[in-house]
Amino acid sequence: MKVVILAGGYGSRFGKVTDFLPKPMIPVGPFPILWHIMRYYAHFGHEEFILCTGYKSDVVKEFFLNLEAYSHDFTVDFSSTANGEVRFHDEGERFCPKVTIAYTGQDLMTGARIKRIERYLGDDSEFLMTYGDGVTDLNVNELIDFHRAHGKLATLTAVYPPAKFGDLHFDGDRITRFSEKVGNQGAMVNGGFYVFDRRLFNYLNNDAGCVLEKDPLKRISEAGELMAYRHQGYWQCMDTTRDLESLQETWASGTAPWKVWQGGYQD
Repeated sequence: MKVVILAGGYGSRFGKVTDFLPKPMIPVGPFPILWHIMRYYAHFGHEEFILCTGYKSDVVKEFFLNLEAYSHDFTVDFSSTANGEVRFHDEGERFCPKVTIAYTGQDLMTGARIKRIERYLGDDSEFLMTYGDGVTDLNVNELIDFHRAHGKLATLTAVYPPAKFGDLHFDGDRITRFSEKVGNQGAMVNGGFYVFDRRLFNYLNNDAGCVLEKDPLKRISEAGELMAYRHQGYWQCMDTTRDLESLQETWASGTAPWKVWQGGYQD
């Protein structure tokens, strides 16, 4: 199944780094978070991607045009040809996706971006969709099975947001109990991992202000066509520098929950 990824975000909360990079290209370990998301989907057999780019689209294009060079050690031999003969070495990340990079505009909202890549889905009746800034250990194929079983237009993944702070309990000014931060508490939120029927495009338009998460999903919900798959496991978005630091620390630990694939880079 094709995977549509929204990869045109500015990442304005990340300071100077996004003067040079779009948010999905911010590194976590040796590779951009966008690569992590794609590698995750590929583990479940979904290796065809449509990237909806916008801000700094050229950075995304350059990365994928040179993916093999980024992923492997290599030797360039200039003794035989003026341009050099490149030999890639066996070690490295074996990831061979099919990627369509679609520039969907600089300032378009999410719904308009998705509408503009409709033709790249070909005759497919359903597709996966996510954002370029979140990771999870969700079993994508179980999500697809759930979607197909209920037969509705759309499925979103409901998750518990990670707790960021511990809880303080007071009696006047005296702290009676301190609870360290614990996940899986409070209301579930939209985790941003979707399965859509092709009928989604009937709810979208090319207006730059078309926001998927507002009127389209509201109308789909009111029509009884929006279902939630409840995921109790790991989920983390990258909304702030604190989130980024957490993801980088988790990756460096060697136990990143979203690294469901085997082998490849971990450093």
